[in-house]
Amino acid sequence: MLKNQQTIKREASYSGVGLHTGNNTKIIFKPAPANSGILFKRIDVPDSPVIPADVDHVVDISRGTTIGIGDVKIHTVEHVLAAISGLEIDNIVCEIDGNEPPVGDGSALPFVEILLKSGIVEQNSPRDYLIIDKTIAYSDPSKGIDIVVFPSDEFRITFMVDYKNPALGTQYTSMYSLHEEFATEFAAARTFCFLHEVEELWKAGLVKGGSLDNAVVIIDRDMEDKELADLRKLFGIDGKVTLSNNGILNGKELRYPNEPVRHKALDLIGDLALLGVPLKAHVMAARSGHGANAELVKLIRKEYKKKLIKSKYQTGRSNGVLLDIDAIKKILPHRYPFLLIDRIIDLVPQEYVVGIKNVTANEPFFQGHFPGRPIMPGVLIVEAMAQVGGIMLLNAEDEPSSKLVYFTGINNVRFRKPVTPGDTIRFEVEMTAFRRSMCKMAGRAFVDGELVCEAEMKAAIVDR
Repeated sequence: MLKNQQTIKREASYSGVGLHTGNNTKIIFKPAPANSGILFKRIDVPDSPVIPADVDHVVDISRGTTIGIGDVKIHTVEHVLAAISGLEIDNIVCEIDGNEPPVGDGSALPFVEILLKSGIVEQNSPRDYLIIDKTIAYSDPSKGIDIVVFPSDEFRITFMVDYKNPALGTQYTSMYSLHEEFATEFAAARTFCFLHEVEELWKAGLVKGGSLDNAVVIIDRDMEDKELADLRKLFGIDGKVTLSNNGILNGKELRYPNEPVRHKALDLIGDLALLGVPLKAHVMAARSGHGANAELVKLIRKEYKKKLIKSKYQTGRSNGVLLDIDAIKKILPHRYPFLLIDRIIDLVPQEYVVGIKNVTANEPFFQGHFPGRPIMPGVLIVEAMAQVGGIMLLNAEDEPSSKLVYFTGINNVRFRKPVTPGDTIRFEVEMTAFRRSMCKMAGRAFVDGELVCEAEMKAAIVDR
């Protein structure tokens, strides 16, 4: 069923201390027009710079997700993002008068409560989902991290962690409905850390706003009374600090039996909001954290960009091809007899592109090159390679029909094997440098998996 985008009905705010910075701060949520997305605004900085909540603006993931633009940063945004995304709010402005949102109780619940109180309203614009139609995987064997994204008709999460600690051990959780489960079953899950990490984090300049009121501290080592007293002074805790039998400092009761893994799922929901578009997929994660989540978002974002390119240029059936010849003609100005590519089968803007040229006996250049011994001229192989690279450059332009790609240099050209009628050339072109309207690319051409040509190319984008 088609759903419309949503924003909040009225302004809402929340104040408190930042988890890592310890700064007193206030966040103000404001309605935003359709198609605005999630925006953060630093109102304590001259000109109040706006930072879009997307993976392109992630600048640090060491102990939380930090976004920034230029020298302006906002730390630990994942709980705010989880609340917004979990409530299926598409467009919102988050004004903040410091460099970190309030930590609240260490969960997303305080933000969920004030957003629900402000009211959520439907907007007159359809929600554009990213529908995953193939498996996407990220793995970091050195850390035992695995994340797999499967096609699904709804957004679902399955998360597993296993710690060598009797207070945690192996924990598992699943969320099958964001709408029905997030606010009641996941939003209240609090951040947690191990006892041995606390002093290390403090010495690293972090958790300056941390306390037993906004974090669950898991006991993973014995501590002498003097160490406990030092810990109490370190965080300004009133009263005693005790090692309790339930494995949690001061015997704090968990809100859910598996609260830690639910918080990991909450963090994942917040980090996935950095896609900038709601997701329809089943995400299965093992031992993942902010760094791995960000890498997964980058992989998914590439698939999203491909879908945007395809929807922009491709009409009719594509039969598994990203861009057919009609779509190519909407981007490149070349025409017969100098349009030398037939299909684009893969493309990531400003990263790489893969194109196909079917070489037939009817090519006009075979009449003279060479009669009785037809061989595709090497200069035309390079030209076809350059046209494939031009697709990568021009598709990123708002109006590609008003632009041209001028190739300003070709270096280190090598021809390895002749190309003859009946061959299918696969061109793989990779961006190696991009600066303003100038770029460098490395291209290779293959026939039946064998390298037939390679070259380095320089190009400029100019007005037609």
